[in-house]
Amino acid sequence: MAILPVRGGTAARPAETWRSLVPDVAVTGSTGAVGGRVARLLSAAGVPTLLVGRDPARLPSLPGAEHGPAAEYRDTAAMTAALRGVRTLLLVSARESADRLVEHRSAVDAAAAAGVQHVVYTSFLGAAPDCVFTLGRDHWHTEQHLRASGMAWTFLRDSLYSDFLPGMAGDDGVLRGPAGDGRVSAVAQDDVAEVAVTVLRDPSVHEGASYDVTGPEALTLDEVAATITAVTGRAVRYERETVEEAYASRAVYGAPDFEVAGWVTSYEAIAAGEALARGRRRAAAARATGGLPGRAAAARLTRARPAPEPVAANSSRLLQ
Repeated sequence: MAILPVRGGTAARPAETWRSLVPDVAVTGSTGAVGGRVARLLSAAGVPTLLVGRDPARLPSLPGAEHGPAAEYRDTAAMTAALRGVRTLLLVSARESADRLVEHRSAVDAAAAAGVQHVVYTSFLGAAPDCVFTLGRDHWHTEQHLRASGMAWTFLRDSLYSDFLPGMAGDDGVLRGPAGDGRVSAVAQDDVAEVAVTVLRDPSVHEGASYDVTGPEALTLDEVAATITAVTGRAVRYERETVEEAYASRAVYGAPDFEVAGWVTSYEAIAAGEALARGRRRAAAARATGGLPGRAAAARLTRARPAPEPVAANSSRLLQ
């Protein structure tokens, strides 16, 4: 008889008993920013959750959250074992790597083999096979693999995280890149988590939906720099680079080619207008609410409609 550890008890339980108690909802990536926020919100809402990760000892200890056995995306068998009994899975996209798509396909295959019914996947705004942002192409191919998996799915196409924007400025206070005068509808990770929790708590309502998850404002990088300056007191300015200059200025980091290309093309995508929600179902996840977690997000999950005209305004929400 196989024995699996279960958090919250003094002794291990038989695998058969553990499986009968597996929560309906599983979350990956809970040691990270978005997955961790989702896990905490589900816990606060009293939703039993299974947390899945490569190192169970690093998973957060939360009321109502069980720790599954060790599993990483590229280990299909381990992921399958960890997900048996789960109905709905939040699949947080893996960290960028040269073979991230291999990891994603393995995780999707594992979920299908385990009998998962619905996968909520954190994709990226504008994901397409030929999108300017090179790392966005992995997301499109992952979406296609999910579509063909036989499981129900919901795609959360998150915009660039506003939480990251201050860190994009160098030590000299300069935000450099070939974004031109393009605009970005950056979104706070808190908002992404609220949208995800809204979907996870009632997944059938969102079956087959692809949501563009954006912030409430579309800012140029000049406006982003001005906002960082106003909110933090640190003087930041935006400097336009050519594509060639962008690759040259990042060569000093010695990063792999795929990673440097991702850095540079994220700016090029802004210049090309790919960093704005266009036409698909969208969630303009503003923070100005007094409701419970998930209430704001639910109010902003809307049916397909044209995106509003960009708003040229600074907001302290950029740094929340």
